Amino acid sequence: MLSLERKGSSSDRQKMVEELKSLYNERRGDIRQRLEEFRHVLDRDEIEVFAELSFCILTPQSAARTCWNAVLKLQEKHLLAKGNPIEIGEYLHEVRFYENKAKYIVQARNQFTKESLHLKEHIRSFYNPFELREWFVENVKGLGYKEASHFLRNIGHGEEFAILDRHILRNIKKLGIVEEIPASLTKKKYLDIEERLRHFSKEIDIPMADLDLLFWSKETGWIFK
Repeated sequence: MLSLERKGSSSDRQKMVEELKSLYNERRGDIRQRLEEFRHVLDRDEIEVFAELSFCILTPQSAARTCWNAVLKLQEKHLLAKGNPIEIGEYLHEVRFYENKAKYIVQARNQFTKESLHLKEHIRSFYNPFELREWFVENVKGLGYKEASHFLRNIGHGEEFAILDRHILRNIKKLGIVEEIPASLTKKKYLDIEERLRHFSKEIDIPMADLDLLFWSKETGWIFK
């Protein structure tokens, strides 16, 4: 078992854990409802699943709400399905590195298009979510472990994954799960922190996917995606 000891008194850590459990009791219903919504995303149209992938391509170093609003606008203009990088980029100016990300969205769309989009078919061809995540990290431009984990969680296929964004990392540092927030996340570091968080999740009896949304809502005040 990985040690979750932290510098400072164990009573401080215990107090933080109790506060986290109390917050979870308040928000459990809303968190579970959101996760249930994610589990039904693959029942929707291909373009709606692709919208979730596009959202996760946009999120690095950009606010989640800004990214999702941009995706909604692209859907409204039918550009996710047919826009070129320049057309898509026109709606991404509030997103960091928008020109590159517009290209990544088009590349991903082409990657999952035969006569039409077949992203759902590809996802369902994998039985193991960990292998599916590896495939997305290795093959879809613009996705690292955080983004691939985020995408799969948002379509109901990644509830055992950690989405190590700044909100999560800030909280797990306070809890002593990591001593420092790493400057960069290699595969080895990402999977090590994820495993530490998985142990913590079991220790406090809050499922991984619930814990992610709990940390996120604790930082932002609301439950999003």
